[in-house]
Amino acid sequence: MANEMQAAVLYGKEDLRVESVPVPTAGPGEIVVRVAAALTCGTDLKVYRRGYHARMLKPPIAFGHELAGTVEHVGEGVTKFQPGDRVVALNSAPCGECFYCRRNQENLCDDLLFNNGAYAQFYRIPARIVEKNTLLVPDDVPLEHAALTEPLACVVRGLEESGAQPGDTLAVIGAGPIGLMFIHAAHLSGMRVIAVVKREEQVASAKLFGADHVVHLGEGVDPIAAVRELTPEARGVDIAIEAVATPLTWQWAVEMVRKGGVVNFFGGCAAGTRVELDTNRLHYNDITLKASFHHTPATCRTAFQMIRSGRFNARAYITGRAPLSEIDAVFRRLMDRSNDIKTAIIP
Repeated sequence: MANEMQAAVLYGKEDLRVESVPVPTAGPGEIVVRVAAALTCGTDLKVYRRGYHARMLKPPIAFGHELAGTVEHVGEGVTKFQPGDRVVALNSAPCGECFYCRRNQENLCDDLLFNNGAYAQFYRIPARIVEKNTLLVPDDVPLEHAALTEPLACVVRGLEESGAQPGDTLAVIGAGPIGLMFIHAAHLSGMRVIAVVKREEQVASAKLFGADHVVHLGEGVDPIAAVRELTPEARGVDIAIEAVATPLTWQWAVEMVRKGGVVNFFGGCAAGTRVELDTNRLHYNDITLKASFHHTPATCRTAFQMIRSGRFNARAYITGRAPLSEIDAVFRRLMDRSNDIKTAIIP
């Protein structure tokens, strides 16, 4: 193995550079993976725009977190994996011992170990992620499809936490990569889905991934009334998923849901954002407000099984491919609202 490799390093707001850096080595319990594909993601785009992520990374830092590849090297004590194994490694792992882990809320772990740096030729997986959140990928599953496990695991958890059941009617506000994943996962689970989308080209994407109805936010469209009209007696949806991350869409979600319904504020707004909600509506309609953050080892495995089974239409999510050298151009294109859902960066 060479001593140097190419990797993308984030230096700040819209400042992403491909540089030569040392190839990582595997310490005890660790593995080094040769990256086959690393996928662009809405969180990465948000970080690229803002130049940082409060929980996960402060620049300058190696960038990217959705990947799959083959094991290049294993550290001392690793018995679960060997060189040549095809694997998908998640971007975090909980400690298993803190207050939250003991209460089955591992996504809130006090010592949640994050890992970034997937936009690179090689990627080191820390021992805890090797142990808890690295999965073998069968030969019949393309590695770039396996790389979708992390975002899908967050979506699976969002649906579980919302109490979603087959037959429920869901409104999904937003048709970015995560919104489309919610539409598809809900559809596969036997739910009726109403998608609320902003751009013309998102109408076809929402339908492709299983939306029963699409509300397109054109001029003069009242999204709340439009969604309610698609439910019996205009009573509202059972569950509203907010996947845009603006105060306005948070408010819409609350207005779209029926009495006794559930709102999941899935999109994380910028730090310091405040939202005004109608307290009477919440109280007298017995509405549950919920926010979902991240994933757990259990939802990672559920998501991986959905991809592995072939039921999940992974192929349609990856709408572009680019070499590592073009990564900055890829993010600039995503900022300009291109039609790409996810681009696979092939180092």
